[in-house]
Amino acid sequence: MAKPIIFSGIQPSGRLMLGNYLGALKNWVNLQKDYDCLYCLVDLHAITLPQDPKELRERSYEGLAVYLAAGIDPAKNILFLQSHAPQHAELGWMLTCHTYMGELSRMTQYKDKSAKQKNIGVGLFTYPSLMAADILLYQTNLVPVGQDQKQHLELARDLAQRMNNLYGPLFKVPEVYIPPVGAKIMSLQAPTAKMSKSDPDPNATVFLSDGDKEIEKKLKRAVTDSGSEIVFAPDDEEKAGVTNLISIQAAITGRKPDEIVASYAGKQYGHLKVDTAEIVVQCIKPVREKYQALLDDKGELDRILARGAEAARERAETTLAKVKDALGFVARH
Repeated sequence: MAKPIIFSGIQPSGRLMLGNYLGALKNWVNLQKDYDCLYCLVDLHAITLPQDPKELRERSYEGLAVYLAAGIDPAKNILFLQSHAPQHAELGWMLTCHTYMGELSRMTQYKDKSAKQKNIGVGLFTYPSLMAADILLYQTNLVPVGQDQKQHLELARDLAQRMNNLYGPLFKVPEVYIPPVGAKIMSLQAPTAKMSKSDPDPNATVFLSDGDKEIEKKLKRAVTDSGSEIVFAPDDEEKAGVTNLISIQAAITGRKPDEIVASYAGKQYGHLKVDTAEIVVQCIKPVREKYQALLDDKGELDRILARGAEAARERAETTLAKVKDALGFVARH
């Protein structure tokens, strides 16, 4: 019996951070055992905001190296660059033509990002249609996404249903997979906001490339509150900092938040910070070391990308040909 299909991707537009690892990569490693997985570096999405070409190229290699260092096996999964499978852009245009202006204008990520830009590219507005194409091309069953991408996945579901209603069965309607803990790691300095690689405060974000001492320093400086009670309270903004540290521990160790809280009975915030720092160091260190070794062999990274792109294009073309026929395009001979 065929395994259910998973598709997901990360932009190669900056250094990957602890939030990426705990919210996505760590779960991807676990999911590859039971699912048919396609993991993509979405470089077409990256250019919806200005990029330095040299940096984008290097970040693409770095992204693949992080995937592999985190434990994603290229023999078990399809790993590729979005731009190496042109079917993404083709289907993206077809879905854009079936997406309503109102749907796109309601996207919170578009509102947030466009508010920070003087000149807004059209690609930023139509980003969700391309993301829908990424997912629907592979008849995806399950999409592991963070909370911030859930709205985009809902649009992908709506577009799949709309196209199926208009043209007959073209796409599977994907389901969302959000891990209960660790899907949204918060800033260490402003714990009511999501951890971000673009945060101007260097102590707010832990990167997978950070050294042990740097990680320890950032965790020990993590913002908590003026109280002293160690509790897991996701709905209490005052306890956001403490809750974030517990969430980080839970996501790495697999322990339940209540169990972690119980282990700190009678202890202070300092104990929680020191322990969390040690847990994060032990988590990131082997990933960082393997990542650095992989980056030294670009030839092997190119070979992995080529194999992945060939496999992705073959699958994507099957879906794309079906959609083109349904829309009335003349088949290419």
